Amino acid sequence: MDHFTYRDGVLHAEDVSLSMIAEAVGTPVYIYSRATLERHAQVFKAALAALPRTHIAFAIKANPNLAVLNVLARQGFGADVVSGGEISRALAAGMKAQDIVFSGVGKTRAELAHALEAGIGQFNIELEEEGAVLAAMAAQMGKTASAVLRVNPDVDAGTHAKISTGKSENKFGVPISEAMGIFARLSGLAGLNLRGVACHIGSQLFDLAPLEAAYARVGALVAELRAAGRTIDRVDLGGGLGVPYERDKVPPSPADYGAMVARVTNGWDVTLMFEPGRVIVGNAGVLLTRVIWVKPGVARPYVIVDAAMNDLARPAMYDAFHDFEAVHPGGERIVANIAGPVCETGDTFAMAREIDAVKSGDLAIFRTAGAYGATMASTYNSRALVPEVMVDGARFAVVAERVLPETLIAAEHVPGWLRD
Repeated sequence: MDHFTYRDGVLHAEDVSLSMIAEAVGTPVYIYSRATLERHAQVFKAALAALPRTHIAFAIKANPNLAVLNVLARQGFGADVVSGGEISRALAAGMKAQDIVFSGVGKTRAELAHALEAGIGQFNIELEEEGAVLAAMAAQMGKTASAVLRVNPDVDAGTHAKISTGKSENKFGVPISEAMGIFARLSGLAGLNLRGVACHIGSQLFDLAPLEAAYARVGALVAELRAAGRTIDRVDLGGGLGVPYERDKVPPSPADYGAMVARVTNGWDVTLMFEPGRVIVGNAGVLLTRVIWVKPGVARPYVIVDAAMNDLARPAMYDAFHDFEAVHPGGERIVANIAGPVCETGDTFAMAREIDAVKSGDLAIFRTAGAYGATMASTYNSRALVPEVMVDGARFAVVAERVLPETLIAAEHVPGWLRD
């Protein structure tokens, strides 16, 4: 459920007409619903309520906007981060340092130091050398780094190849077959408190079976580690639940997921950690755009909108589907291609899609754009960086400004020796 609905034939975000936002802010613009964010956070927490001990850390990479993070911090969420910059964002948004989990296969030494100085709650170690370096840095600083070892369970999540993380050929984690030896070697290092294991097999999952298979392998590893005398009090199960980009394709509910986790992890006696991202913010945001032209085509017309692949990269990158709807639908439907103005054939959002009939100047939205939307935006073709707005009931505010080309140009310099 989301709070983007039609009232008197006009699409609203909660109690605000999208036409009003377009008039005030311009297009393209991302729009988030606070009520939807809060509802999704509460539903996810409720799905895990039967588990004895849990920790939920929002995957900041899905949407790092400070206002979004602040809403989730108020819901008791911590942060799953993959860079030093995301640590800074989490802290700036009001998330507690001890509630931050630092994931990622390429943490630099500077980022590890930043995380240690901030006092984050957990490092997810991705390779043995990283654990050794972290231990030495922590010991030198007079600290102890709380950590878990991320394992790769070699489970195919059945998702797009570019968002798969749990197969043996993926870059993430250590092979689960090598985990015992690595755990033993790292456990003896001063400066490191290795407390458990982690796994994350991918994103946009529509089948709980791969997750269950991965968790079963992790459970067997936990038992083996304990048999070897290791103290295990945390298991990080990652995230990955899908959202319905296409309305007839419905993923498992958080409640279904929670029931599966409760069954598989029964008797583990650990704090279970979760890093939801897309499932929290995906349907909480839309990308509002304006039609520039309806261009006649050989087979069908092209609807050219002012949003482009630099604003929403997912269709060009993953062939991803996003529903396209008119803000003021007239009831007629057409079959058309939808494209942006960027000088790339790949700047295409849909081909031969049945959509609301639109004309030049009309407003429309791309739905389910709250995750991996603005955060992946760029300024390709020297286009402005897309702004972001949050709606709260009958009020709204710009929560990320439109960064204009003039601002970008001002940050660049032509050296004096090129002016001679």
